[in-house]
Amino acid sequence: MTTPPSMSLAVVGAAFPNADGSNRQFETLLCQAGEPVTLVPEPRNKNDPHAIAVFSIRDVQIGYISAERAPRLGALISSFDAQAVFQRKADFGAWIRVSFDGAAPQLTGAMLVEPDDPDVPLFDPEPDFYPDEIWPDD
Repeated sequence: MTTPPSMSLAVVGAAFPNADGSNRQFETLLCQAGEPVTLVPEPRNKNDPHAIAVFSIRDVQIGYISAERAPRLGALISSFDAQAVFQRKADFGAWIRVSFDGAAPQLTGAMLVEPDDPDVPLFDPEPDFYPDEIWPDD
């Protein structure tokens, strides 16, 4: 089986409080680019059995992988040695980068900034950064 390429994924749900009272938005502000994050599948989640929670290096939940991506990511993390790092903050929560070859994903400068100009694409079309693969379920 071929190892899939690294990908950037949205972490959503930052506006919701954690069960322990911790604040996801505050925790996201503490996160630094390149810090490891932990992906925790929640097959017993009553809202979505494909849900994957994302926890910071301090073991505080910062949100969930988006519902559209969670089923595919769940299949990949059960088949490969996935490693994830915090990429950057976003208005909706955060971005993380996940690799499947057992090594920490690499971040480029283009992955660390969100353009201020809405007419600027969210990715740099230069060769050092390409958008992620289009998954068969899209």
